[in-house]
Amino acid sequence: MKQFSRALVWLTASEIIFNIAGYVIHASVGRILGPADYGRFSLIVTLTTMIIILIGNGIPTAMSKYLSEIFESTPEKILAIKHKSIQLQAILMLGVTAVFFFASPLLAWALNDESLTPLFQLSSLIIPAFAAASFYFYYYTGLHFFRLQAILKTARALGRIVFIISFAYFFGVKGAISGYIAAPLFVFAIAWIADIFITHRYFPATKQVAAVPLSFSGKTILEYAWPLTLFLLFYELILTLDLYFVKSLLQSDYLTGVYSAAITVGRIPYYLFYALTIILLPAISKTTAERDTAETTALVNKSLRLMTLLLFPMVTLLIAYAPEVLHLFYGAQYADAAAPMSVFALGVGCLTVFYVLSFALNGAGFVRIPMKLALFGFLMMIALNFLLIPPFQLVGAALSTTIVSFVLMISILVYTETHFDVRLRLKTVILSLASALLVASVATMLPHGTYSFIISGTILFFLYFGLLRIFGEFTAADMAPLRKLFVKQS
Repeated sequence: MKQFSRALVWLTASEIIFNIAGYVIHASVGRILGPADYGRFSLIVTLTTMIIILIGNGIPTAMSKYLSEIFESTPEKILAIKHKSIQLQAILMLGVTAVFFFASPLLAWALNDESLTPLFQLSSLIIPAFAAASFYFYYYTGLHFFRLQAILKTARALGRIVFIISFAYFFGVKGAISGYIAAPLFVFAIAWIADIFITHRYFPATKQVAAVPLSFSGKTILEYAWPLTLFLLFYELILTLDLYFVKSLLQSDYLTGVYSAAITVGRIPYYLFYALTIILLPAISKTTAERDTAETTALVNKSLRLMTLLLFPMVTLLIAYAPEVLHLFYGAQYADAAAPMSVFALGVGCLTVFYVLSFALNGAGFVRIPMKLALFGFLMMIALNFLLIPPFQLVGAALSTTIVSFVLMISILVYTETHFDVRLRLKTVILSLASALLVASVATMLPHGTYSFIISGTILFFLYFGLLRIFGEFTAADMAPLRKLFVKQS
């Protein structure tokens, strides 16, 4: 549990830096390109990165799970698992890249804009570049090198800022897309060097490249990877499908760009909790393999409580200061994104709970439960988009995500209680909600200026936890992860 807390702090810090960089990039590119071209850029990059995140992360995540189970007990198996995963991933990614390249005209036709074809074809190179970098990221996850992951994540954040913004400035939309190719290649080079000088030192068995590694069945990896891959696919479609329906049904680059800004800012809570999923899956895989039920329950319970305490103020402040946050990132030309962003942020809060707890189930081997729930959410999302976008436009798209997210959150909470005997305390929910509502009321009386809202929001964030402290819900134990960051382990 001590390692979990410390790793969570390091990875959360790097995740914050990474996402600040992401918002700097989107704000800069949005201003450089303008709403119309930014809408085109967002469509291209969102679809391409969605494919690699979904299809490309299934095998590396499975590799991470099996590495976390054996790296301490039988480290000689590390190389076998790594090599088999590389083989499977290379075959899959090369195939996906080729299919995406040749399907580009069809994608452009589906979005009613044939001029997107060459942009989609260029973006196909993002797939192998992203896959190479993310493979090492999950490799280090399996070995529990969380601090190294944090360093790589920070390096990638800085690389993205340099490559994407500079390329966008000089070469427009094509340049911005090219930056998404250059940045992961930069990180892959760093990760490869780290593998030679760091991994080999801690695990000498991984240095024996010339030796024949122990065999490891590719079938074992694939049996775990395919339902996980489908889960990631359906989940990401739930998170982004509305953007494509906005483009297809409303046929407006301007509205697509505005909605892209709304969902980009509205996803802030989800991005911050992504670090939790990185740690949770290998940690629970390890405790499950060791049959340590008490530690597994403690990890899930700690994660659920952490999300509850933090999501309420995050979502509340995003909604309260929606116009100001959008103006800070994108400028006045994206003011129309405020209403859909407020609705979308509420849904993302629910979807974050679903996503994190899904990885808890995945780590314990229950990979088909999140997959089936995500499939149901995806089908529900399609129906709601067709139903709500034509009459309510951008707000209807955001409302679709929120309804689906709430249903999925309730469902995953039920499964979490069933399989881990962990339930969310009603007292925690009521006190967190009451504190958030009080904070929202006070927000109406504080300054809402373009920059002064940052000070107001910070005050309200601490006020929220002060109220929980008064209610007796926020205790000294909840501060343990931050304290452990500065205390060396004996």
